[in-house]
Amino acid sequence: MAALDPSTLRWRRSSRSANYTNCVESAHLDWRKSSRSTNYTNCVEVAHTGHAVAARNSKAPDGGVLLVSADSWSSFLGGVRAGRFEVRS
Repeated sequence: MAALDPSTLRWRRSSRSANYTNCVESAHLDWRKSSRSTNYTNCVEVAHTGHAVAARNSKAPDGGVLLVSADSWSSFLGGVRAGRFEVRS
């Protein structure tokens, strides 16, 4: 499992925060879903963080995130493209 490097994230702060007030900054991930997905299918959304890839269930985006290294994700995609995984209907 990859460790998330906070320096690779894009942090955002409220436009209403001032320099001298307590403010919470949050990281924003650009989640993407397959263009072949529909509202009726099980889908995974992914977001690249720089050194890692985050994956989550598109139907339950607050249900948790799986984080893997970029190298592991690349190997996984290579296996998918090569047909190394069983497809279940």
